Amino acid sequence: MPRLSLPDFLQEPTAHVPILDVRAPVEYAHGHIPGAVSLPLFSDEERARIGTTYKQVSQEKAVLLGLDFFGPKMSQLVKQAQKLAPHRQVRVHCWRGGMRSGAVQWLLELAGFQVQLLDKGYKDYRRWVLDEIARPRPLWTLGGLTGSGKTDVLHQLAAQAQPVLDLEGLARHKGSAFGAIGQPAQPTQEQFENDLAAALARLPTTAPAWVEDESRTIGSVHVPPGLFGQLHAAPLLVLEVPRAARVRKLAAEYGQQDPAALATSILRLRKRLGGLVTKEALAAIGEDDMEKMVSLVLDYYDKTYAHGLEGRRVTRVPTATADPAVNAELVLQVVARDFFSSRI
Repeated sequence: MPRLSLPDFLQEPTAHVPILDVRAPVEYAHGHIPGAVSLPLFSDEERARIGTTYKQVSQEKAVLLGLDFFGPKMSQLVKQAQKLAPHRQVRVHCWRGGMRSGAVQWLLELAGFQVQLLDKGYKDYRRWVLDEIARPRPLWTLGGLTGSGKTDVLHQLAAQAQPVLDLEGLARHKGSAFGAIGQPAQPTQEQFENDLAAALARLPTTAPAWVEDESRTIGSVHVPPGLFGQLHAAPLLVLEVPRAARVRKLAAEYGQQDPAALATSILRLRKRLGGLVTKEALAAIGEDDMEKMVSLVLDYYDKTYAHGLEGRRVTRVPTATADPAVNAELVLQVVARDFFSSRI
């Protein structure tokens, strides 16, 4: 069966034609096509030994060593593929679309599978990822002080069929020193970029997408420069939620979390908070006074965020509440009034 270009490879229906990533487990863990399933031809150790043989001895010896590893596991690979693809249709790729994917293609076709191979492999996919992230696109950036409920507003906008890019959802982190609490482990930087590119590719090109105002880093991952520059150049709508409402919202959220995790996050900020504030915030956690703890920390975050607004195009959106439904409607009204009406 002919090799597929990347667009054709990605457009195949995933449900019935799974993507089998035949690279080594460590390669898959570092980053993979979203939705792809790991079916490694070689283990990490086997891959390393083949690579060493190729460099230090010869290509011929490396190929023979690979065949020694491949032979005993052929039956098991077919059985695994049968479980993953009961319809016996699969898409397969390795790093460059070379010997590893070719060997698995030969084996599975011998076992009666229809196999579609990604031409130029995962390397070509990564090139597409970086191009997709850097591609210019229309955006609205949603800002606001910590506790304004920006992410909740984005979800509300998405529920109203507005195009939305949820960076914190993709990063599995809420962006602050407390952002990892209650979240699953973050993806690697490469996987974050892969997931980000897939999300961007799904956005319409005819209307601006909503995205939350972020710093360069979200926990352990960073927003790629090409996209970060677009976020900061886009129109920025800043929700102005009263401090009391923000304190209540954050206290309710963090009051459900592990006090030890909260204390650890406070200690990460101690150099910025100062010794006295850190001590008072830790005491507030011990006394289960979440509103006091939040209020102490907000002083730092509010100053930091205000500094980050300098030199940017800001449209302020005053509101009396942190209710996401109300605030989603407000930002849509501001966009219609201040942006679209000015073009008529």
